[in-house]
Amino acid sequence: MKALLCTRYGTPDDLELANIPAPEPGPGEALVRIAAAALNFFDTLIIAGKYQVKPAMPFSPAAEFAGTVEKLGPGVSGIKVGDRVLGFGTHGAAREFMAIGADRLIKIPDNLDFDRAAGLCVTYGTTLHALKDRARLKPGETLAVLGASGGVGLAAIELGKLMGARVIACASSAEKIAFARRHGADEGIDYGKEDLKEALRKLTDGRGADVIYDPVGGAYSEAALRSIAWLGRFLVIGFAAGEIPKLPLNLVLLKGCDVLGVFWGSWIERDKAGHRANTEQLLAWCAEGKLSSHVHAVYPLEDAPAALKAIASRQVMGKVILHP
Repeated sequence: MKALLCTRYGTPDDLELANIPAPEPGPGEALVRIAAAALNFFDTLIIAGKYQVKPAMPFSPAAEFAGTVEKLGPGVSGIKVGDRVLGFGTHGAAREFMAIGADRLIKIPDNLDFDRAAGLCVTYGTTLHALKDRARLKPGETLAVLGASGGVGLAAIELGKLMGARVIACASSAEKIAFARRHGADEGIDYGKEDLKEALRKLTDGRGADVIYDPVGGAYSEAALRSIAWLGRFLVIGFAAGEIPKLPLNLVLLKGCDVLGVFWGSWIERDKAGHRANTEQLLAWCAEGKLSSHVHAVYPLEDAPAALKAIASRQVMGKVILHP
C-alpha cells in the first residue's frame, strides 16, 4: 500500500512516500480502507517533534479519517465489513489502509460523504466538548472566536450558532471575516487592523464576551481576556500563533472569570461514552446540513507536503483532506 511516512523529524518536505505492506487487524481491531484523511495544525508539529505525542518512527501523520471496513480481527463486535466509518488515532491515517481498535470507529450516515466526515472528528469534536462540556455555553450569550476561519474556528462559529449564541468572529483579514460571516457569524473583528480588546468591548456595549474561544494564543489571548465579561469563560484550545501566552492572573480575579483548558485528546480517552455521544450528534447535524464541515481543498497523498505548508502558513479556511 501507499503510505506517507515521517522517518525523521523535520519539515513537510522531509516526508517520504513509500510502498509498505498493508497491516493485518489484530484482536479487537478493524482494517479500514481509507477514503479520506484530514490534516490539522498539530500534524505540522508532530512531524517536527514539537507535539506532546511522539510516535515511534516511521509513522504516518493525519489523525482523523473516514473509509470502509475491509476486515475484522478476532473479538470485534458492533461493526461489520463494508461499514462506512470515521475514526481518530492521534496519527497514522495518511496511507491506504489502517488497522485500528474497532472501539475507535463510529458509523457514518449513508448521506454523508467521506471528505466531510473525515474532517469532523477533531475540529468539531474539540469544539463541541469545549462549548458544551467545558464552557456550558447558554442561548443568548456572546461567544468570541479567535482564528475564526480555521478548522476549529469555523466549528466554533457553526456550533455556537446552533447552541443559540451571538457569535463574534475574530480573524486576521477581511477575507477571513467575510468567510466567517458566510458560515453564520453575527459580527466580525479584523484584528490585523483593529485593536481586539477595544473592538470586543464596542461590539458588546462595554460588557465583554461571555465566552472566548482561543486556538491562537500569542498576544491576542491577553487582549481578549481583558475584554471578557464578568463571570466569563476563557477557553484555551491551542497556540497556532506559536507563542504560549502568560496571562496576568489579576485579570482572572478582577473579572471573576474562569480560564478553562480544553484537552480533547485526553478527554476522549477518559470519557469514551461522552466522546461517542458527541461524535454521533455531530454526524447527525452534519448529515442534516446544520454543519458544513467545510473542505478547503483536497490533495492526493503525494501532495501532502503542499497541504501541510498551506496549513502552517494559515492559508486554509476549513479543512484540508488527503485522498490516499
